[in-house]
Amino acid sequence: MNGDGLQERLLSSGNEPEVDLKERVYVESKKLWRVAFPSVISRVSSFGTIVVTQSFIGHISSVDLAGYALVQTLLVRFVNGILIGMSSATETLCGQAYGAKQYHMMGIFLQRSWIVDLLSMTILLPLFLFGTPIFRLLGQEEDIAVSAGYISLWFIPFNYAIVFALTIQMYLQAQQKNRIIAYLSVLQFVIHFPLSYLFVYILEWGVGGAMLALNMSQWVTIIGEFIYIFGGWCPESWTGFSTAAFKDIFPVVKLSIASGLMVCLELWYYAILVLVAGYMKNAEVAISAFSICLNINGWEFMICLGILGAACVRVANELGRGDANAVRFAIKVLLGTSVVIGVVVWILCLVFGNQLGYMFTQEAAVAEAVSDLAVLLAFSVLFNSIYPVFSGVAVGAGMQSTVAIINVVCFYIIGLPVGLVLGYVTSLQVKGLWIGMLCGVVTETIALSFMMWRTNWDEEVLKASARLRKWYLKSPKEANNSEPLLA
Repeated sequence: MNGDGLQERLLSSGNEPEVDLKERVYVESKKLWRVAFPSVISRVSSFGTIVVTQSFIGHISSVDLAGYALVQTLLVRFVNGILIGMSSATETLCGQAYGAKQYHMMGIFLQRSWIVDLLSMTILLPLFLFGTPIFRLLGQEEDIAVSAGYISLWFIPFNYAIVFALTIQMYLQAQQKNRIIAYLSVLQFVIHFPLSYLFVYILEWGVGGAMLALNMSQWVTIIGEFIYIFGGWCPESWTGFSTAAFKDIFPVVKLSIASGLMVCLELWYYAILVLVAGYMKNAEVAISAFSICLNINGWEFMICLGILGAACVRVANELGRGDANAVRFAIKVLLGTSVVIGVVVWILCLVFGNQLGYMFTQEAAVAEAVSDLAVLLAFSVLFNSIYPVFSGVAVGAGMQSTVAIINVVCFYIIGLPVGLVLGYVTSLQVKGLWIGMLCGVVTETIALSFMMWRTNWDEEVLKASARLRKWYLKSPKEANNSEPLLA
């Protein structure tokens, strides 16, 4: 962490020998996908279990489908927004610590994130304990509110598992060891479908059976991750539990809150739109169709989140190393890769839009409503391939508070009002809500693009260096080596 050495690297970074552009792109793409591919697999598999559960419940009854949609898109998104956001502080700190070769600090940052996130989840627990009264208070129909309240109780152990799933994934991917998470997530998805079929159709446990399968498959992944970390596969970054996790925890809380606001404001935006859909004509159809489209949108968004994670790791690692030029080039490769994926999914949504709804329900009215949203859905997934990359870059650089402000303006001052006006004042209904959502996403994309263009990455390198110096603690080996000198 020598400041003079860092200055020398910054001054000399522009004098490196020219390397063929194709080779540079190839090398950077390898680094990107080494992080992104396991992350994409794990996120798609984990999200897939939620969608599979929705499909099983949707074939039980339309009321339970609407109840599940409310809980999953309102309560779970609300809480997960907080947990994902607060966990992204782990992503920033672990990524920069790895780049600076402060490996032992990664285990301490992981433990701090467990403390912060577990406390946060416990504070939010009443939302799931009192689901039915909350949905009644929000004006939802009685049978939907009762179903949602029952389903919300089943999501309690699921969300405690999410605390560990998120933080461990960010800890492992920062050191490029997240392949194990991909394996475990695939295992989770593979066992989830037969478990759901067994509990719902053979044992006839209904909604409770579907939710039990969801929880069991989720905790299989967590147990596997604990075995991997505690079993000695992370010898440099995990040196055991330490009371040092409680030191400097308030600055971590501050960064976690900024991170939480950044992600929450985005996820809550979608949740509010689902809630608003529940006040429209034929609420069951409106909620179900909107939720199905959001979940399809979510599938593609999970891929983009994998690239978001790679963006965070690549930017954080290079900032930790002190290489601003490498940061700039990594952003270009990340963006190009994500846009190509977005274009492919955009085409698929346009081609197969009429059939999408029947993947989740047998209700013709719901499937038809999903078909009406297909074109808007296609353009949503296209823009989803751009702004998450910039969000990941912001997390890697520790700029979460700035993105939180952008989220407020784009989603709540622009997108939500436009959606409400088009949804209620005109005859567009749910389609009007989605147009408003798309307006928020487009303005978010433009704002983040401008922010990235204006960022001085040489200054960000210096900020990352100062942050790591401030929170640095000696490793046990360093402490032992210094004892004779002190004596």
